[in-house]
Amino acid sequence: MRKFIYTIQDANGVHARPAGLLVKAAKALDSTITLENAAGKSAVATKLMAVMGLGIKQGDTVTVTVEGGDEEASAAAMEKFFSKNL
Repeated sequence: MRKFIYTIQDANGVHARPAGLLVKAAKALDSTITLENAAGKSAVATKLMAVMGLGIKQGDTVTVTVEGGDEEASAAAMEKFFSKNL
């Protein structure tokens, strides 16, 4: 299992467009990606409504957990995705 913490930079937080991109990116990986907000609520990154239901805003910190498959490559891909899109 690999984890990293990311602070959301997008002015609109994780709304429909970036959440959709995140789901698409997570589905392309062979690992399970889980997001957890500061309140401890979590969602699997391949479930659009669950990700949007976390209510992640700009400045919020999320913990991203990568399990199974090629964790090293999947974690690197997710870190790159977050820094580029969120």
